[in-house]
Amino acid sequence: MIQLRKRFLLALAALMSLGCGEITAAAGPAAAPIDFDPFADLFNGKDLTGWEGDTQLWSARDGMIVGKSTGIKYNAFLATTEAYENFELKLSFRLVGGVGNTGVQIRSARKSGSPQVVGYQADIGEKYWGSLYDEARRDKLLVEAGQTGLNAAKKDGWNEYVIRCQGDHIELTLNGVKTVDYHESDASIPRSGIIALQIHAGAPMEIQFKDLRIRILGK
Repeated sequence: MIQLRKRFLLALAALMSLGCGEITAAAGPAAAPIDFDPFADLFNGKDLTGWEGDTQLWSARDGMIVGKSTGIKYNAFLATTEAYENFELKLSFRLVGGVGNTGVQIRSARKSGSPQVVGYQADIGEKYWGSLYDEARRDKLLVEAGQTGLNAAKKDGWNEYVIRCQGDHIELTLNGVKTVDYHESDASIPRSGIIALQIHAGAPMEIQFKDLRIRILGK
């Protein structure tokens, strides 16, 4: 009787083990994690949808926004049709031949009755690589990157800017090197505005932008 009982318990244990194995197998492999990218394209790579400016100077070509001038009297800008406040903007750019001066406007606005754009500019070119300029408003460098920006720049190659605006804080990073860490002390300066790309007045030049991506930040 004892032997029979032992055999019964062993058989029961085997059945329970088999059942657990079946349940585990039925569960299947774990679901793959969702790859969430918080950045959105600011340029569709095909045309200038979402942007406005002089199409004699600005075009979409080979996945790039291209600004090309044979020499102009006033600075010219291609601007987003939407305004942005707190954000992180990533983009790649190339100043063809390393010649000229240009930049990326942030928290800016079109000046009424003028081709000018007013606001902060992440500077590109000459001795101003990586600097923060106040375009057509205070008309001065707010932060001069100096040798740090010059050392980080690839004057005739592709560069990457990361531009971050949150509250009164603006940061510029050029090719992985932080060149600007600025806090705006003037509360009257707007914290929201368009993003715009510049062709500088003067001699002929060409500037190319690609991979423009933005993510919105909280306050």
